[in-house]
Amino acid sequence: MEILSPAGSPDSLIAAIKGGCDAVYLAGKSFGARAFAGNFSDGELEGAIAYAHDHGVKVHVTVNTLIKNSEMEEAVSFVRFLKDIDADAIIIQDLGLLKHLTNIDIAKHASTQMQIHSLEGIKWCSEYGLDRVVLVRELTMEELSQIIPESPIETEVFIQGALCYCMSGGCLLSSFIGGRSGNRGSCAQPCRKRYERNGEQGYFMSCADIYGMDYLKGLSDIGVTSLKIEGRMRSPPYTYLASKAYSMAVKGEKGEELDETLELLRTVFNRGTCSGYLGGVISPVQSLYPDNRGFYIADVKIRDRTIVSEFDEPVGLKDGLSIFKGDEKIGGFKVMDLDPIHIPFKIPDGKYEIYRTYDPRIDVIKNDLDNTPRFRGETEREPVHIKMDKQPLRNERPEFSFYVNSLKGLEAALPYADRIYFDNMDKLDEAIEAAGDTECVALLPRFDGLDEFAFNDRPVMVNNPGQYRACKGAPRIYGSNLLNMFNSSFPLDLYQTTLSVELSRNEVSNLMAYYPGRTEVMAFGRTELMYTRDPGAETGSLTDETGASFPVYKDSRGFTHILNSVDLDLLDLVPELSRSGVSSIGLDLRKRPATVVKTVGEVCRNPTDKMKARLKEMCGGMTTRGLYARKV
Repeated sequence: MEILSPAGSPDSLIAAIKGGCDAVYLAGKSFGARAFAGNFSDGELEGAIAYAHDHGVKVHVTVNTLIKNSEMEEAVSFVRFLKDIDADAIIIQDLGLLKHLTNIDIAKHASTQMQIHSLEGIKWCSEYGLDRVVLVRELTMEELSQIIPESPIETEVFIQGALCYCMSGGCLLSSFIGGRSGNRGSCAQPCRKRYERNGEQGYFMSCADIYGMDYLKGLSDIGVTSLKIEGRMRSPPYTYLASKAYSMAVKGEKGEELDETLELLRTVFNRGTCSGYLGGVISPVQSLYPDNRGFYIADVKIRDRTIVSEFDEPVGLKDGLSIFKGDEKIGGFKVMDLDPIHIPFKIPDGKYEIYRTYDPRIDVIKNDLDNTPRFRGETEREPVHIKMDKQPLRNERPEFSFYVNSLKGLEAALPYADRIYFDNMDKLDEAIEAAGDTECVALLPRFDGLDEFAFNDRPVMVNNPGQYRACKGAPRIYGSNLLNMFNSSFPLDLYQTTLSVELSRNEVSNLMAYYPGRTEVMAFGRTELMYTRDPGAETGSLTDETGASFPVYKDSRGFTHILNSVDLDLLDLVPELSRSGVSSIGLDLRKRPATVVKTVGEVCRNPTDKMKARLKEMCGGMTTRGLYARKV
């Protein structure tokens, strides 16, 4: 199996190669999902690729953000440049960009942001010219073992590093509350913040890091092509140690050197470890703290500025130790004496937790990684022109599409709805019957690892390419906003596609000016910001430090949905959306009382001031125009 290591900077590239990896992944200065890593200029990319190839290491370049119309030519030019400088592969998320890369002879890998998590999804990737798929981190070993052996293309699985709480490619929490989009490479990591839940404070969405050493043989046995180490934002010593540890383990090397490497890896960066979902559907959350604390040593007693407890783990001279009480850091120091260890600052007697944050052996690694060569190149990007045909003006009466997940909600929506998207597979047949002549569309679950919901006898709304392929015989296929349609080049042949909710007013208008198909814009409801497999999530709400309260509910399949704290409301902009050529207005009324569903319907059909005021009151007096009013 290939060991694929992160290279967020030239220093980390050297570290990964010296650590023994087979390939690295890195980014240019734009279009990469880690915008705040050091990344590489064009010249540095060319030099870095040549250096890596000289050392027998492949280079995969991330082009895995969503692309606006205004960026498409630059993105395609960048990929052509990568081909010219002999990059081994690109990693891609945006389906519209993929459409323009057909004639560029470079290996293409589906990013985990593409939300591929089933055999149907892998087969779709193969049919659309992708050579490898980076599978989502929510899959268990049992599910992987049913998918990967049948894959027609290469597969890549995360084995080490950070784990997103939300299914990648579908997280909107950062963009909606902070204006920084994870899908655009600028995640603000709101999942690492403290929240209140049922009267308790904690880091309820902060996952421990994946540590997959115990699963290497199983992944090899089922035919995984590549093991991916996350960490482009981490230090070169982390990259070196992670690369070395997994390279040694895959080669079957054991013993003292591997044990020492793993010990140092846990010291150089550690927010707690877990097996992700590889070991089953077990909560990956480590809710006590969200930050790197280093290697946990022990709970200790301190008396008279002296540690009086025994340690299970060895501590050496010049080790760096940090002292915590709960989630408060009391202080840190370098060990200058042993038996006992004295604290060089005032500290009350009591019980504390000790973590090792520094080991002098890491200095040896840093010294070995010194003198990174300066990477240079001379190849220039060639400009690209993409011809887009302007569409005739469209100003049709928009349809109203109601998202509901109960029969009561459906009944309340029927007098006002042009169609129903029904999000409850257990009641779907009853819903279709109750809808009568109104079109009732099966809104498929966001995660369907074993392709259980492959309807070809009824209209469906799909969330990812795998579901699109699985339901290709359906009489009508609708695309949800989770397909992340961000530009006019969107390639899927759908009856209607919902635009990304991260597009601004001007971006919607520009997209519609060049897209000939039917589209929908979400215009009302509690936007779903996160979708997680965490079994430890609880129905109720999460309240952040500003007092905003985000409703949380668990569905019948055990997946948890986290909604925005306020309702999106673009209903007064329906005429504007209609003039842009939007075909349908999406109204998300899942988990809402029938009275709210009815009032929204009345505002859509007869928008009097009285009805608008009543709806706003039902929404708690506050609504938002979301990202339609500001771009990301």
